Amino acid sequence: MALLTDRAAAAEQVDPTPRIAIISAYSPEWLALKNAMSVTRTEIIADVTYIVGQLEGKDVVLFLSGVSMVNAAMTTQGAIDHFKIRRIVFSGIAGGINPSLSAGDVVVADRWSEYLESVFARKTGAGWSVPKWLGATLPNYGMIFPYAVEIAHPGQDKPEKRFWFDVDPNMLEAARSIATKVELKTCLKRDVCGVADPRVVIGGPGVSGPAFIDNAEFRKWIYDTFKANLVDNESASVAHVAYSNHIPFIAFRGLSDLAGGGAGENTENELEHLASDNAATVVKAFLRALPESSENRPDEARK
Repeated sequence: MALLTDRAAAAEQVDPTPRIAIISAYSPEWLALKNAMSVTRTEIIADVTYIVGQLEGKDVVLFLSGVSMVNAAMTTQGAIDHFKIRRIVFSGIAGGINPSLSAGDVVVADRWSEYLESVFARKTGAGWSVPKWLGATLPNYGMIFPYAVEIAHPGQDKPEKRFWFDVDPNMLEAARSIATKVELKTCLKRDVCGVADPRVVIGGPGVSGPAFIDNAEFRKWIYDTFKANLVDNESASVAHVAYSNHIPFIAFRGLSDLAGGGAGENTENELEHLASDNAATVVKAFLRALPESSENRPDEARK
């Protein structure tokens, strides 16, 4: 085990092998992937544990991002800084937004948005007053008016405004190729079950933000406004980091709950292991199907 403690050492690349970064937010999400790895060693950098080895025949580095947008962005950039990352894959759980989806399904979105980047507007009589610089807006939820994130680029006077971050089309196609071939679990235990016939759903938007969503009205606004299939706390921030570093990205999310849309209590705590396991099952099948590639071209992730 290597431990980097001083600032000079922490700036160095610790592994020369081109690898796929495999990320999960917290322990239940990565156990199946961690247990399936071989030829492993551990690197600890800035209190993050990176497990280096092979998974389904691919060279990978597996790590926990921590829950939240900031943690996910920070640890992903750390992996890029210290390892030779050629692709980024997220595996974890999410809340279902699209009414046609069910707990236990695995969703692979084709684009992601940091949808809670927003103005909290001033109340004016019966309406809301937003700053002039906001320009045209998406439908608001009360005082919340979403807007695009700004991304600074070298040599540009004005930052780029971007609302959606596309996943890599080649990796999305690899996911599509195995979607109907993967057998997902209905139950982990006899009394802990999701939908009777879980499925892998490819495409459609996903959104991420710092809030855990368990509210039927807000869920409906997310679906009506963004047509999102799912919501989580990390994927869009990782997609943002991948975009800025020109690295292909994709995320696999097992639905543990319906973000407030279910008839009873929220099922996240009850079904997180089932949803995590199903997501990991799809990720492993995806890795087996993923063709080896040469170093990605500098502009590949921007297409």
